[in-house]
Amino acid sequence: MIRVDCEKYNDVFSALAESAFINLGLKGDAVVEADFVTAEEIHALNRETRGVDRETDVLSYPALDEIKPFTKENYPYDYNAETGEVELGSIVICGEVASRQAEEYGHGELRENCFLFVHGLLHLLGYDHIEEKDRVLMREKEELILSTQNIVRGD
Repeated sequence: MIRVDCEKYNDVFSALAESAFINLGLKGDAVVEADFVTAEEIHALNRETRGVDRETDVLSYPALDEIKPFTKENYPYDYNAETGEVELGSIVICGEVASRQAEEYGHGELRENCFLFVHGLLHLLGYDHIEEKDRVLMREKEELILSTQNIVRGD
């Protein structure tokens, strides 16, 4: 099971995260933090953490180096004994950029924010899109996970 800690969209993000866990065959209990920030804040984070001096839509900060069953034995330093969860990391979404992109892509803000959350979550789980084959695989996983909650293009 995966728990999402997010004030905005918590229910839908939690359902998407659970779907990702099921569809990716992940085991154990984990938690991911998701926050919304301003364009100025994400620009500063992007510059400070990635050396890229511009705003972006989503940033992911993984806590884990590799993905294996989320247990105390596998992650003794990332395991929270109080909750029984392993900390996956954090996702930061810029609501302003998401809003602009939703309009540009012709779908709603809910769809765009959900896409960005799933995209960030997949990064926390070790996926990337540097190589074309990896980009294609990641996009397939994103759309599969979104579709399980009936969040499709055009929403």
